[in-house]
Amino acid sequence: MPDIILIGLNHKTAPIELREKLSFSSEETLSALEGLKKDPGIKEVLVFSTCNRTEVLFIPETMDQAQNDQTGRTIEFIARHKNIKRSEFTSALYIHKGEDAVRHLFRVASSLDSMMIGEPQILGQIKQAYRVAVETGCSGVLLNRLMHKSFSIAKKIRRETGIGDNAVSISYAAIELANKIFSDLSEKTVLLLGAGEMAELAVEHLLSNNVKDIVVANRTFKNAVALAEKFNGQAVKFEEREDALVHVDIIISSTGAAEYVLTHDQVRRVMKKRHHQTLFFIDIAVPRDIDPKINSISNAYVYDIDDLKNIVESNIEQREKETVKAERMIDEAVLKFQKWLESLAIVPTIKALNDKMTAIVEMECKKTLSSLKHLTKEDMEAIQRMTQAIASRTIHDPIRFLRNTGDHRDDSLYLNVTRQLFNLGGPDDE
Repeated sequence: MPDIILIGLNHKTAPIELREKLSFSSEETLSALEGLKKDPGIKEVLVFSTCNRTEVLFIPETMDQAQNDQTGRTIEFIARHKNIKRSEFTSALYIHKGEDAVRHLFRVASSLDSMMIGEPQILGQIKQAYRVAVETGCSGVLLNRLMHKSFSIAKKIRRETGIGDNAVSISYAAIELANKIFSDLSEKTVLLLGAGEMAELAVEHLLSNNVKDIVVANRTFKNAVALAEKFNGQAVKFEEREDALVHVDIIISSTGAAEYVLTHDQVRRVMKKRHHQTLFFIDIAVPRDIDPKINSISNAYVYDIDDLKNIVESNIEQREKETVKAERMIDEAVLKFQKWLESLAIVPTIKALNDKMTAIVEMECKKTLSSLKHLTKEDMEAIQRMTQAIASRTIHDPIRFLRNTGDHRDDSLYLNVTRQLFNLGGPDDE
């Protein structure tokens, strides 16, 4: 069977400056999948990119030494696609194979590998990455099964542990930080740049902290209006964001822009108009939205995703016990998936097919012969030989087909179909 290989980097191995260079937009993900799909050494592939990680998960065509070459070619592809030298990011990469790759994926989907353990967004992001892989024809039998198992274990962990009991997300950590900067949020006005899922979560957390007013700016004004109406806020056009800074206290930015949406010069001009009252910026976008040079302006404070780690670490400590339980459930899920992979091997499938046909012949023969008492022993043995021969001839061609593996044939597909067609079963499904 081909192996499963995962190449990636995340918030543990790479600073935000490097992560944003290797972050894939939706368009870039589609382009990358199209390019990787054309590689003859890759059978199935998925590209997954969020604020805190970029990962490529693929099933190679072969099991031999060529896998190492394929891994190298995939890393080289990433470098070309993002226009970055390999030497700039290879030291931050992790490469997982086989069982380790499966375990890593399950941990990511279950948010055990997130900056904030238990945050709920990651599963939806992985589902979206898988949806894109399916739509582009990059997913097959192995990847389909693997991804659905990752969804299953993630839901089970959230259902059966306390890992997601509290509101945990990057946006939640941002509001916690705002609470520390401003002792009372009830008189503060918030400007939200962007109207995506992260921004909406931030609004929900802010409302629970009784902020005074919410202003929403988005490149698509219609989206800004919709979000503002939902939370009884006010919408402004994206081009009005500098003017809006005069009247707000907290800015939370989560756009998909490739460049800074607020610069040092813009904020410097605004601070004079607001008599240098404190401005607090929380940048939860990758690439970053807020120019970090703004920190040099008196009473202006900028925090990005990496600055939220202290809050994250305290939550990790609180969830230690639940994490241990979740890790055990991950281990069990990995073992089940490995058993399923092994069940796809040719020899076990052929043996299961033979065993099933033999059992059917013996059962039916015994049932029939028990009512034919008048037959001699020799007659009964002849009937048994005949039914066994029929069974052997029936499965002869399917078995020969399974054994006749070819360089360009997807054996995992035919093995899986054989098991379903003859109802051969396998490891217990969740």
